[in-house]
Amino acid sequence: TISDFAGLALLLGIIMAAFRRLVLRPKYLESRWDDFYALTILALIPIMGYINEALRITTTNPEWALRSPIGNLVAGWLQTWGLTAQGASDLHLPFVVLHAIVGLGFIASIPFTKLRHLIVTPINILSRPRRNSGELDTIEDIDNAEILGAGSIEEFESWQLLSFDACLRCGRCEDACPANAVGMKYSPRELIQTLRDTMQASLVTPLSSNGHNGNQPDIFGDEYSWSCTTCGACAAECPAFVNPVEEIISLRRYQVLSTGKMPKTVGETLRNMERQGNPWGLPPQEKTKWASGINLPIANPEEKIEVMLFFGCAMAFDERNKKIARTIVNLFEQLGVNFASLDMDEGCCGETARRMGHEYLFQVMAEQNIEIFHEYQFEKIVTPCPHCYNTIKNEYPKFGGDFHIEHLSEFLEDKFKGEPLPVKNGQKATYHDPCYLGRYNQVYQSPRELLKKTTLNSVEMKHKKEDSFCCGGGGGQMWLETDAETRINHHRLEEAVDTDAELILTACPYCLTMFEDAIGAKGLQEKIRVLDISEALVRERIK
Repeated sequence: TISDFAGLALLLGIIMAAFRRLVLRPKYLESRWDDFYALTILALIPIMGYINEALRITTTNPEWALRSPIGNLVAGWLQTWGLTAQGASDLHLPFVVLHAIVGLGFIASIPFTKLRHLIVTPINILSRPRRNSGELDTIEDIDNAEILGAGSIEEFESWQLLSFDACLRCGRCEDACPANAVGMKYSPRELIQTLRDTMQASLVTPLSSNGHNGNQPDIFGDEYSWSCTTCGACAAECPAFVNPVEEIISLRRYQVLSTGKMPKTVGETLRNMERQGNPWGLPPQEKTKWASGINLPIANPEEKIEVMLFFGCAMAFDERNKKIARTIVNLFEQLGVNFASLDMDEGCCGETARRMGHEYLFQVMAEQNIEIFHEYQFEKIVTPCPHCYNTIKNEYPKFGGDFHIEHLSEFLEDKFKGEPLPVKNGQKATYHDPCYLGRYNQVYQSPRELLKKTTLNSVEMKHKKEDSFCCGGGGGQMWLETDAETRINHHRLEEAVDTDAELILTACPYCLTMFEDAIGAKGLQEKIRVLDISEALVRERIK
């Protein structure tokens, strides 16, 4: 009985898959010969099993026939069509042999078709390095490392090679990719499939320690890898746990650290970070000018504080975000928070360098910041920047920097907990989930809880929370030039406008900048504005 219904469930699943592939036909779904082969051979196995069972029942008429309901049903049909016991007996052996051939053919075809994922995917999941969400692979002992990134297929790690084989080619990653959605020359599926084809052409297997050079595809060395925002939407959608972002970073590391061949703006940004300590390339002396005229407490190594407020480069150097930094200080003062900042000791977290492929620069910056943090006494770090938050929370522990850190929205949610909800005034606001706060760190609810503490009416965009659409500023894209036709922030702004909201709220300085650029480019300043969640709280709640 169990096997009968298991086979029926398999057939129903195959019918659903065939309907989706042949009738619904999602735009991201590719159909090749092995897709139809897989459906056909998987359907033949239970169908022939039912026929064999029906032939046995027709031949022997056993007492247990009713315990094989589907086989018994098929036997009834065969007898209705005139099949006798002798005829069933004559057919039974050939069908058993044919069934065995189909079953063995299924097994033999696994390595050569997409059916390989039945074996490779579980192995891929189990063999992947165990890292924090949002943490990239670290080049150990980078001063003496011989391989910096991946410039050929042999230079990828064995677990990366295994993930190439685990790819199902289902297209879910491509459908979720913001760069692909706006027409950029980037597809995470194409990336992984090209790497897999190169691996096979180079005679490299996931268990090889070395291999032979084959023809390298155009992906190596061109600007294909620089369209990725590292938002992680592709990895979040992948049923096989393949993460194309890891391969993108490997390619970038090779270009930046080994060849020096990279887009001009990437080189300029990294030089800014090397020389001035920030992606904007502004002198370090400009770092704290935004705080002139306000009472910003400066941390003292001899005094213990509750909160070390880590602003991040965007708050220090970007004119629009400087206003948010002042707002946060004002908010903390009115809430009575025992806080201080590092002032000139605050360095760039290094996130942009790492996502752009300059692993060496990131490690230097991380170690410097960790050393400075250890000089002070504090209970927690609070930062308004999801990129700083993700880096300090998930990547600094690898270098000895295991600190308790909260994003500003998490900290403020706790401070405003228990306050009564205000009467709404009818003005609509929509919240945009930053990728490095939401998708990488699962902080979705805190900003929304804060929004409830304002008089604003909350409306959601089409893509939200786990399904949020990137603003286009991550992965170093803030400093890369993009064609007007393929700007991710314009696409995301359209989603916000479609909600009829008058305000866009976000919890990331990069996202805010990308929205403001899009609003200005489209001339929508009179229709919609963008605020940081802290600004909304100050405007609506703090009098």
